[in-house]
Amino acid sequence: MEQKMEPIEVPFDSLTPETLSQVVESFILREGTDYGAQEQSLEAKFQQVVKQIRNGKVKIIFDLETESVTLMNHLDWSRIV
Repeated sequence: MEQKMEPIEVPFDSLTPETLSQVVESFILREGTDYGAQEQSLEAKFQQVVKQIRNGKVKIIFDLETESVTLMNHLDWSRIV
């Protein structure tokens, strides 16, 4: 029986600034995140997500099975771990 590999949290400060930027930009473009009634620029969305990562509201998650990275709010992550 194969054991399921659990996703892991990646500390944002373990990434280079360039890698962090790529992860955040990829997430924003992939998710089409809703930022309310007023449309925001990519840069504004980027800054908002980075701020949430830095203050711990959003976690960077690496899925070992799919070898992919995503972002997850801390409440959803706390339900998994």
